[in-house]
This record gives sequence, structure tokens and C-alpha cells, in this order.
Amino acid sequence: MISLRVAGRLLTIHRVLVRYGLDDFVRATHLYRPLRFVFWLSPWTWFRRRQGTRGERLRRALEDLGPIFVKFGQVVSTRRDLLPPDLADELAKLQDRVPPFPGAAAKARIETALGRPVTELFSEFEEEPLAAASIAQVHAARLRDGREVVVKVLRPGMREIIGRDLEVLHALAGLAEDYWPGSRRLHPREVVVEYEKTILNELDLMREAGNASQLKRNFAGDPMLHVPEVHWDLCRQEVMVMERIRGVPISEVARLKELGTDIPKLAENGVTIFFTQVFSHNFFHADMHPGNIFVDVSDPANPRYAAVDFGIVGTLDPRDQLYIAGNFLAFFEHDYRKVAVLHLESGWVPAGTRVDELESAVRTVCEPVFNKPLKEISFGVVLLHLFEVARRYDMQVQPQLILLQKTLLNIEGLGRQLYPELDLWKTALPILRAWMRERSGPRSLFRSLRSHWPDIAEAIKVMPVIARRTIRRAYDEELSVRTESETLERLRVELRRDRRRSDTVIAAAAMFVGGIVWTSLATQPVWLGWLLIVGGALWLLNRLR
Repeated sequence: MISLRVAGRLLTIHRVLVRYGLDDFVRATHLYRPLRFVFWLSPWTWFRRRQGTRGERLRRALEDLGPIFVKFGQVVSTRRDLLPPDLADELAKLQDRVPPFPGAAAKARIETALGRPVTELFSEFEEEPLAAASIAQVHAARLRDGREVVVKVLRPGMREIIGRDLEVLHALAGLAEDYWPGSRRLHPREVVVEYEKTILNELDLMREAGNASQLKRNFAGDPMLHVPEVHWDLCRQEVMVMERIRGVPISEVARLKELGTDIPKLAENGVTIFFTQVFSHNFFHADMHPGNIFVDVSDPANPRYAAVDFGIVGTLDPRDQLYIAGNFLAFFEHDYRKVAVLHLESGWVPAGTRVDELESAVRTVCEPVFNKPLKEISFGVVLLHLFEVARRYDMQVQPQLILLQKTLLNIEGLGRQLYPELDLWKTALPILRAWMRERSGPRSLFRSLRSHWPDIAEAIKVMPVIARRTIRRAYDEELSVRTESETLERLRVELRRDRRRSDTVIAAAAMFVGGIVWTSLATQPVWLGWLLIVGGALWLLNRLR
């Protein structure tokens, strides 16, 4: 049952869309076709206004509808290969042109959160905001020690506004699942729940500060990306203070070229940064639209990215990481059977799907795309073709991958806007191949053994005791044993097996420990010590299964 608050919000959405003359967009979607007569009977239809281009009207409507809708516009604005240029240009203004709230209100929120007057906290504070986003806005300031900082402040009433709109999204998702058969594949309720977690996380600036600190540690000393320093003593749930970034916005391509920036290197570095975050760090900035990325061009031949706004970050389950990397490599190698097998193994398609049929369908949509130079291949186009296959084979939407998909599309859109000749695959493939080799190499095995060493050590200590106790109980006739000859013979076999298992466990443990001692004493040849460690560990793991 839709609440009165949700019903009222739906009427507001309808009114805004009609007011800006966007009812033709809405009536083109199948979800509204049964109710199209509402638009003709609505009194707002009589007062619609079509002043301005369709892009301007769409942007203004999204701004009027609030932060969730602004976020939607921000996401799609980077997809110039999917949007007409006029819409993309206008929606790009949502990145940093959201109307600000008064600076006096920002100062009041800062003083309430930090418990001290702004004049005591900062030697300078600019009431005019540097940038205003959908959820918060940023003010320039200077600490008492002279360091330049920015102060991020949540917009007043954000929790109530977002709570209301999330309720609307939950209601729409419920209606979709109840009345639209195609929603079973899309899981709209799960998608809304996943988005709810993301946007509610953005309302906690302490969480954002933590994300920034983690990202800064991950890229410490890296010449490709700079992450600003967080001033933790001035951070609260509604206020965050961090180092001020000075650079050229990534969207100002003409300005970057005037300054002599190495544009191809900059574009390739952006792809490298993303894939490094996803696969090497498993912690990625998931809101990389143009308003959040700047370029330090103090050395134009070696431009450096600087990121801000860390409210949305993503991580992946190791299994999802492995399947995604495997899919990328299989696509590049035109191994469509492997793509089909990976989708089945990961559970992304129903278990009863025939591998040969899925392989044929993937080949049909991908071969025309890959029959081009790699630099002309758009990952966005590949995804669109794969979505066609997904609909045919009832492929399930993976809510945990939505952030990754969105961010990858953003990265490609930014890269191609910056440098149209960007070869996404050429830049990403070496990273993927190196990651796959590392996962299957001896170092990865050793790290896994080291992380599980307490469990292995405990098993080594316990297994011989258990085996001896079992053998002793059997010899002391503490086990209840039948007198039938077949049963007795089975018991003898089990006793011999337990004895051998105990001896094997002890031998494997001795081999493993001997290898550690060998390498720790730097005895030559060192490789023999590693051979003993790996061999003993594999032998031990095999016996303990």
C-alpha cells in the first residue's frame, strides 16, 4: 500500500515533469503507458512550459526534484556515446552548478557540529561556497597555522528529503515487481536497497573521511594520484575538513591542452588508476564524475590526478573479482565459451542454461563489435549488446556490481572525452593479466598460507593427538565393535588408514617447518627451503581435507 507521503511525492514528480514539458519523455516509457490519460487530464498539462532547450528543461527538472535525481543526471552525463550531445552538455552542469544554500546557514551547522565559533576554528572562512553539490557544499578556509583547507557541510534537511525519496523508490520497485514480469530479472527491490546503502553512506561525512584516508594510504607515493589529507580533529558526521586541492578540472580539456598537458598519458593513467583500485587494492572511488577530478599540471609532461568527494566507494568479493577479470580477458581473446562458462559458474545466469547456446549468443553480439581496431571499441556498446543477451537468457542483475559498472562507464566516458583515441583495452589488459598471474603464483599461495597459518598450526597440533586417541581407544576396545568378520575387517582397514594419516600429517608438518627453518637461516640453496615450504603445505592441506 502506497503511503500518503509517497503518493504526494509521486504527484510532485508528475507536476515537475509536466511543468518542464517532459511529459513526452515520460509517456514514451512503457511503465506509464497504462496511465497516459493522466497527463492529458492533469491541470498542470495546461500550464506546461517549454522555454529553453530540452537539455535545459531536463536539467532544471532534475534540480527541482532533488539530490537522488541530480545523482542520476550526474551518472549519465559522462556517457556521451549514449546521449545526444545537447543533453550531455546540459547534464554536465549538474556536476558543480547545483544552487547553493546560504553561507550563514553553513557556518551555523559547522559551529553546532564542532562546538566552537568559526572564527576560533579558522583564520579565514569564505561564506561564498566553492562548489555546491546535491548533498553537500564546500567552503574554502584557512587553518590557524596557515594551511589551506576546504570545509564540506551537509545541506540542511537532507536526511528527511532522501528518506522520503527512498520511500518513493521502494514503492516504485514494489509496484514493478508486482505488475511488471520483466522485473524478475532486474530485482528492483534489491537494486533500491543497494542504492539506499550507498546514498545513506554519503550522509555520514566521518565515513567519507575514512574512505579518503584509506585511499590516500593505498596511493602513498604514487605519482599518478594525489588524495587530500583529512583533518580528523575537525571532522564530524555533518562536517568534514580536508586539504584544499588546486588544479584544473578534468572537464576543461581546452585549458589542459593550453598548458601543454600530456593528454594521452593523462587518459591512460586514469584507466590504470581505476583498474589498480579495483583489482590490486579492491577499494575504488565509485563517484568519478568530472566535478570530482582535478589535474595537477605543475609538470605538464607528468600530469597528476587529484580526487575529491569520497562518499561513494566500492569493494568486491574476491570471487567476483576473479570472474570479472576472467570475463574481460576472455572477451579480449574472443573466447566466448569461457565467457558462457564463467557466467554459469558465477550464478549470473540460470543453472539450466546450455553453454553452447549462451556461447553462440555472446559471439553473435560481440563479433561485430570486435571486428574493429581496439581503440574504436566502446565498453559501453559492449555492455549494451550483452544486456540484450541478458534479457534473452534471464540473466540476473548483480546489485553488488552496480557501482563497478557505473564507475567503469564513467571512466571510459571521461577518458574518451579527454582523449578520443584512448585504447581502454590496451591500457587495462596488462594490469588484468598481471593480477591473474599474481593470484595463481607462489607469492599468492604463500600469503594465503601465512594468513591461515594459525588454523594450519592448530590442525597440525590436534590431528596427531586425535589420531592416537582413536587408535588407543580401538586397541583398548573402548569402541563398540560388531563381531561380524566384514565389520572387523573394515575396522582394521580404518585403523591402518588412521595410523598412516597420522604419520603423513606429522611428516608433512616436519617438511613445512623444516623449509621455514631453512629459509630463515638463509641456507643455500634458498630455493630448496621454498620447495620444502610449498610442498609441505600442499601435502598438509591435502591430508587435512
